[in-house]
Amino acid sequence: MQPSAEEQDRPPLPAVEYMEQPVASTIEDIAERYQAVREVVARTYLREGDEPWIVAYSGGKDSTLLLQLVWEVLGELPAEQRRRPIFIVSNDTLVESPLVIGHLKRSLEIIGGAAQEAGFPVSIKLTQPYINQTFWVNLIGRGYIPPTRNFRWCTDRMKIQPTDELINRLVRRHKKAVLLIGTRRSESTSRRRNMAKHGVQADGTNPHSSIRGCRVFAPLADLTDEDVWLILMQRAAPWGGSHRQLITLYRNAGGGECPLVLTKEDAPSCGTTSPRFGCWTCTVVQKDRSMRGLIASGASDDREQEKLELLADFREWLIALREDDSKRSTVRRNGRIKLRADGTPTLGPFRLETRREILRRLEALGEEIGEALISEGEKEYIEEIWRRDQVGEDARNSLKKLLKIEIEA
Repeated sequence: MQPSAEEQDRPPLPAVEYMEQPVASTIEDIAERYQAVREVVARTYLREGDEPWIVAYSGGKDSTLLLQLVWEVLGELPAEQRRRPIFIVSNDTLVESPLVIGHLKRSLEIIGGAAQEAGFPVSIKLTQPYINQTFWVNLIGRGYIPPTRNFRWCTDRMKIQPTDELINRLVRRHKKAVLLIGTRRSESTSRRRNMAKHGVQADGTNPHSSIRGCRVFAPLADLTDEDVWLILMQRAAPWGGSHRQLITLYRNAGGGECPLVLTKEDAPSCGTTSPRFGCWTCTVVQKDRSMRGLIASGASDDREQEKLELLADFREWLIALREDDSKRSTVRRNGRIKLRADGTPTLGPFRLETRREILRRLEALGEEIGEALISEGEKEYIEEIWRRDQVGEDARNSLKKLLKIEIEA
């Protein structure tokens, strides 16, 4: 959609120089930038058309500020001008850090209640991975090794696929939609390059990289970390309460959230060397500084503290298991053996006995912390995969015996 003549005449948003050494901003500077962003959001909302807005909300600082902007704009409009439905979309991988998913679900409950009371056209959608693509079905069922930087199978299956499916359904229903994301250029060099590649601007929309009929809007693009934090600290949550819990969570974790990942190009944000909180099972990083930071902060009660320590220990055991070659098969999931240049076979998935060991330990951990860490549906799906894999293994063993007999004969 092309901007109107009036929009083209407006000056661009005040930009923060993030390529060089930044100059400290005053409260007045940040307030001016925030007001400019609000005006852009309001103008974009009031454009012709009634396609829905889909707000990506992870519960972290950037998505919280994004939702706050949208909420404040809605609150200033008369009811008859709130013509666009707003869908707040969040993602639960089913293995989220307990404190993080607790914060997300509590905030969604408060936001949903406040939106209904205010008469806002807001719906909340919490996506989850399909049962055949959960973390445990892939790791324990199929025997995938815990994710690494080179084999990060989790992001696409647990985050991108279910969220993209929801967005596609909304686009099919409404013919088109606008996806609002809290992405900012100053987050990282790779993020800045990716935004430049797709032409992402703070004052307009651009086509989604893979979903036809969906446009992307990133109004926070030119804000810095300093801007985001000071705005959140200076302004109360418009749906009620404050941002104190969010700020405390960040301080204790010593890092940032794994955002609502929407494309594979965003995947590096999920599991980087920076301290981030997301899945408690994340093995993309060697050391989960966020989880350890939450433990070291002592912010939780003794029982919650013990739970976090047990989860962290289990995660580290998974990493050690991944490095133990004896736990893995030389036969890949397609039933073939792939040889290296020196003639030795590459390693495939975990052996069946290793997968059974992981499940036993996971169930024992769940009993110890008093919480089911894997659902009955997942276990049933895993058992079915195991049955098929056992048939394949038995067939290979029978063939080996037959070939051995023929050779000896």
